[in-house]
Amino acid sequence: MLEILDHIGLFAFAISGVLTAANRNLDILGGYVIAFITALGGGTIRDFLLNVDVAWMASLSQVIVVIAGGTFGIIFRRKLRTWRRTLSIFDTVGISVFTIVGVQKGLAHDQLPLIAVFLGMITATFGGLLRDVLCNEIPLIFRKEIYAIPCLLGGSLYLLGDYFGQGGTPWLIWTSMIFIVAFRTLAVLFSWKLPLIREFK
Repeated sequence: MLEILDHIGLFAFAISGVLTAANRNLDILGGYVIAFITALGGGTIRDFLLNVDVAWMASLSQVIVVIAGGTFGIIFRRKLRTWRRTLSIFDTVGISVFTIVGVQKGLAHDQLPLIAVFLGMITATFGGLLRDVLCNEIPLIFRKEIYAIPCLLGGSLYLLGDYFGQGGTPWLIWTSMIFIVAFRTLAVLFSWKLPLIREFK
């Protein structure tokens, strides 16, 4: 089930990347490049930090899903722009899945618990960070929106369950994911923001 959700997240992030590229008037090749970076960038950075083989390079299905998501985004970009809230929901589901995948991989490679949580956040958000940088935008993770905080807290919740011997159990995976989705959704609905540095006096 986690692998299925992982592929849904890849598909949604690929669409997000293509739409951002379209808004910046990039060509089709640029659109696919941004789609790949958005969907796979976070996991790639995580694997480099762990000094292990990059996951997507050994998974043809992940590459195909990203290509399919990019193509879907290019063909239906006009319609998708009117469904941004729906796309945001898939994006939120995606970061919830990638957070848990990152934490699991960090723990599997004997990383410190705090580092495993950060790896979860990196997996979930750094693809979007790279996308925004390449498209000359301030990354979402650095703006006032609550974006990375749900990942850190949800990853910590999973870590707590793992400490008590429940790591990898479906109920813990789902609980952690639902927490991230709920936190992120509430933050969007109620416009929860982090204070800016310049707001401190």
